[in-house]
Amino acid sequence: MPASVDRTFAFFADAANLERLTPPWLNFRILTRTPVVMQAGVAIDYEIRIHGFPIQWTSRIEVWEPGIRFVDRQIVGPYRWWNHEHRFEAVAGGTRVIDDIAYLPRFGWFTGEFVRRDLERIFAFRHNALHEIFASRGN
Repeated sequence: MPASVDRTFAFFADAANLERLTPPWLNFRILTRTPVVMQAGVAIDYEIRIHGFPIQWTSRIEVWEPGIRFVDRQIVGPYRWWNHEHRFEAVAGGTRVIDDIAYLPRFGWFTGEFVRRDLERIFAFRHNALHEIFASRGN
């Protein structure tokens, strides 16, 4: 992203910005009252729609290292296991944002390929949204 690590991390530290990074077809809504004070141990409730079905999702911030990384883990939601590490690295001209996701879909033997494709679409949207947000002056 064409922004400093501090500025980029601050964008991610505002839980309300997750809606800006989520494709409209998921009908994402944050249910937890905002602003959320991000720190290790905080839980955030969301609702999404996957293929039209409403899904409650609660994630907990497991690791919070400002300017470096944070990790959210699903404690209630559509996956048997979901662990998402967000890392931030200073590079020439800005910040590299790295998403490392470990997940296990429910009924993986049946849903695994569908879930993988959906995640590819979601993170492609997120990638493009981040570039548009940080390319503009007032993110």
